[in-house]
Amino acid sequence: MNQRGFKRTGGFGPREMHKAKCVDCGQETEVPFVPDPDRPVYCRECYQKHKPKRY
Repeated sequence: MNQRGFKRTGGFGPREMHKAKCVDCGQETEVPFVPDPDRPVYCRECYQKHKPKRY
């Protein structure tokens, strides 16, 4: 256990993935969150084009 009393397991385990369709290319993709119909979902390739620039 660490200082906060939690066991260290080396990660959070497998994430539940949800199917979605990319709004740019229409490709089926999986995301680690429940898609919100009011927000766009992108596949991995299209997300690279839309993600904010990091300085």
